Amino acid sequence: FCYHEDLPVDANCRACLVEDASTKQVSTSCTLPVSSGLTLLSEQSSRVKRLRKINMELLLAGHQEHCPRCCAQLDCATAEQMRKYGVSGERFKRDGQAVSALHQLGNAVEFDPQICIACNKCVEACEEMGIGYLALSGKGYKTRIDYIKDAQIACIYCGQCTAHCPVAAIREQSHLSDVEKVLKDKTKVVIVQTAPAVRASIGEEFNMPHGENLMAKLSTAYRLLGFDKVFDVNMGADITTIVEAQELVDRIRNNGILPMFTSCCPGWVKYVEFYHPELIENLTTSRSPQIHSGLAYKSWWAEKNGLEAKDIVVVSTMPCTAKKDEAANQSLNLDGLKGVDYVLTTRELVSLIKKNNIDLANLPASEIDKYAEHSGAAAIYGASGGVMESALRSAHDLITGGDLQQIEFTAVRGMQGIKKAQIRIEDLTLKVAVVSTMQSVQTILKELQEDPHAYDYIEVMSCSGGCVGGGGQPIPSTKALIKARAKDLYSLDSQKKVRKAHQNPVVLEYFNYLKGLPCNQRRQLLHRAYNKSNKNE
Repeated sequence: FCYHEDLPVDANCRACLVEDASTKQVSTSCTLPVSSGLTLLSEQSSRVKRLRKINMELLLAGHQEHCPRCCAQLDCATAEQMRKYGVSGERFKRDGQAVSALHQLGNAVEFDPQICIACNKCVEACEEMGIGYLALSGKGYKTRIDYIKDAQIACIYCGQCTAHCPVAAIREQSHLSDVEKVLKDKTKVVIVQTAPAVRASIGEEFNMPHGENLMAKLSTAYRLLGFDKVFDVNMGADITTIVEAQELVDRIRNNGILPMFTSCCPGWVKYVEFYHPELIENLTTSRSPQIHSGLAYKSWWAEKNGLEAKDIVVVSTMPCTAKKDEAANQSLNLDGLKGVDYVLTTRELVSLIKKNNIDLANLPASEIDKYAEHSGAAAIYGASGGVMESALRSAHDLITGGDLQQIEFTAVRGMQGIKKAQIRIEDLTLKVAVVSTMQSVQTILKELQEDPHAYDYIEVMSCSGGCVGGGGQPIPSTKALIKARAKDLYSLDSQKKVRKAHQNPVVLEYFNYLKGLPCNQRRQLLHRAYNKSNKNE
């Protein structure tokens, strides 16, 4: 259950007991090294079966304290059942009544203690992130996952716990049933928009090569599922790039607040709002890609097609659980209008496709719809360093008035937690940093305390490797897989004819539309504000 190649082997759940046929010693298979001539007994060993049964009884005894209505009858859901029904957050019911005592973390994640096996993987993932919100509590069979009782520590909804849980005890809050319902509502125009990382990872769940771009097959799958329009979060990423590049140049030219931090990662934004509200003014005011494109489709595109915004539903497919919380954030609404109505993680999208018996691997290719076109710069948003590289391509042309030919900024690419570079644009030298995980962020923030002018521009992503390593991605999500996913995005960028956001004709049409709007409305569509969190709440 609990093996993960990027995390230490703990042997906490003891669900994998085996017996050495020669020595008769019983061990956990996850800690037992392979050796020549080793012969192991599993189901063939009555001793192993007895010890496993005892271990299960102890787990159930612990469950009974957490969910007596369920475990008094000893009919907890099995891991296989939870994978089938629970990975997307669906609750089990008995006689029509929910039996799960779910704990919800914001609008992103939920924890069901009744099926937790206390393997500790979610705790380790949270610690590796640099948050430490989860912890093991209790001893013996009473050991369970709990939350740190400290008002100074908060979850940032990144979902790395969900990507490392082997039994779906901690998982994303599901939007599947809502999406299925709206797909049947013929009074609505239902738009689906896909984040770059999803197309590079979803094939893993269909036995396809790692890191293969499946957007063309996904477009066909979406239409089979009943979506009316297949658009793209990448179009919104191009909007974000232009707004962010303009703001960076403005801050540099007019002695604005530096360094400027990116803001498209909602986990990072949550971290700033809660842990470092003094940095709020350093965040770019640009909205995130999914909100940018969602609002664009509900305003500009709706007007082009004679539609009312209220009749349009936008569904984002995302590699991220925190994007669910972002979509639900009312402060991001425009006059009460949500940019995004529902968010499906990559895992939820897989569930929806499989539930409808769609064979993704063997689907014919089809194109995304018009007005979803994007640049190569948008495609690399899913990889750590991609947001910065995209913005630098546009910032260079804004500063110089020219057309940059060598557009790859390879110094900001890669899997390292911290990447630093100095970017030369004419007589200007930009000191930049690219950071992933909050643990790495803490190192950069210490540098800024010592030297506030150490950097001009900093990209931050909550998850290792960027969005390709997001908390909503297929399980397992390992560093090797994350690297393969990122490679696909850079390949997609290199194949695009348009590789700069400010040269995307669809986005240019949208910005021309914005010019005809009142200044205040235009600003609301492109920019956002932030909220300081109260640590004592």
